[in-house]
Amino acid sequence: MKEKLYNPSILNNLYDGLYIVDKDKRILFWNMSAEKITGYSHSEVIKKPYCSNILMHIDGEGNNLCTKECPIDATLKDSQIREVEVYIHHKEGYRVPVSIRVIPLLDDDGETLGVTEVFVDNSVHDELTKEIHQLNALVMVDTLTGLKNRRFAEDYLTSKLHEVHRNGAILGILFFDIDHFKQVNDEYGHDVGDSVLKMVSKTLVNGLRASDVVIRWGGEEIIAILSGNLTENKLEYAANKLRILVEKSCLHINEGLLCVTVSGGGTLVKAEDTIDSLIKRVDQLMYQSKNNGRNLITIG
Repeated sequence: MKEKLYNPSILNNLYDGLYIVDKDKRILFWNMSAEKITGYSHSEVIKKPYCSNILMHIDGEGNNLCTKECPIDATLKDSQIREVEVYIHHKEGYRVPVSIRVIPLLDDDGETLGVTEVFVDNSVHDELTKEIHQLNALVMVDTLTGLKNRRFAEDYLTSKLHEVHRNGAILGILFFDIDHFKQVNDEYGHDVGDSVLKMVSKTLVNGLRASDVVIRWGGEEIIAILSGNLTENKLEYAANKLRILVEKSCLHINEGLLCVTVSGGGTLVKAEDTIDSLIKRVDQLMYQSKNNGRNLITIG
């Protein structure tokens, strides 16, 4: 495909991520915003097949779109524009929610020469970065993962429990533990273990709403506090969505991929709950998931 069909200097200054694939499905162009959103540089992806363990698009159910219902393949076949909400793979392993638009590139005779994929980062990085700076001053952020820490959690839960007791607010708690985390540390070392913690943390944050709160409770334990119009079914759906997103995330280690899973428990806050009773209940539910085979969610 000739470069005259697109202007690199203009495309490199777009706010949205953008890359161009030829009809042989190889990446010809990768703009600067694509580098920023994905962590992959131009030199790491150029001329490679777009489905070669780079972005690894999945949908909200965890289905791999590179092997099933791929929007790029479909547009190469029928030259139709497509818009899809997906999660892409960041170089650091975690999943990033994006809106993609796949557009055919046509020659003068209307033949498809390739496609352009434009993708918009739907995560809340800018808001979180600002909030993290503010919370750091109060020593309420975990320095490794950037999540709120246990001290923040105790203050936040105290406030939220008052709302539950006072006006019947609905609150849901999810408690996750990374499966076989000690084995990861023993086999790959603590630096890789730290990278796994950061990958899982960012995947959980990116899989929730900006109004939800994700906290590193301790070690490899992470809790999420959800509010709003919740039911047990909605809480279970959210928990399983997060579990699948973690399962589909991975780190590039020694020319291979390191993937992990999480086991989780979830519960709605009861009127009589204290912080201790709430955490004890959701912790027990998480261990039920562990005992039943791991990579599971138990709601109660």
